[in-house]
Amino acid sequence: METLSWLNTFPDLLTLEDSAKALLAKHTHIIEVPVGTIGYSEGMPCNAYVMRLAGKSRVYKLSTSGREILLYRVAAGETCVLTTTCLLGRSDYPASTIVEEPVRDVIVPSPVFHQLMVDSAVFRRFVMENYGALISDLIVLLDEVAFHSLDVRLAKLLLNETGEKINRTHQQIADQLGSAREVVSRQLKRFENKGWLSLGRGYIDVLDKEALRRMQ
Repeated sequence: METLSWLNTFPDLLTLEDSAKALLAKHTHIIEVPVGTIGYSEGMPCNAYVMRLAGKSRVYKLSTSGREILLYRVAAGETCVLTTTCLLGRSDYPASTIVEEPVRDVIVPSPVFHQLMVDSAVFRRFVMENYGALISDLIVLLDEVAFHSLDVRLAKLLLNETGEKINRTHQQIADQLGSAREVVSRQLKRFENKGWLSLGRGYIDVLDKEALRRMQ
């Protein structure tokens, strides 16, 4: 089935039953979405299961004061845990998502998703295994937010970035850590005063990775 060549991005689905493949071939479609597009917003109904072929989006929650906290990102070969949650619970989205890199997604309409969950053991196992892995990632995030101090989480974030120069604003870092820009800026300034990094306009130069590692 040429129309299902996208299954190669999800090897666990290559053994789908013929009836499940036929259903996907008939009812799924692929969309391409540019940077900055809102995929869904808090309170919106969930109408489809989404499988990411390319690109990246971030899923975030806004506080009543408008502060954003990053929940997770969805990249190529992944699915969205909140979408799965909403489909299984037949509930609305509790958070929002925005495209950070141009995405290409496979869209499985909600009725087809529910039919496959009943009829296809292969599809059902794929959905639940991905769901379990993503829930584990969210628990790790909860652990970090609840039990680790901001300076430790900030040091970890800086170490996880590729390269010595990090092209991120203080606001972007604050959003990812679920903190206020002013708080993050003060902590970055403390790191700079210790000689661990150098702050520029819209970028950060990491000078002493070993000192940041000792924060862990």
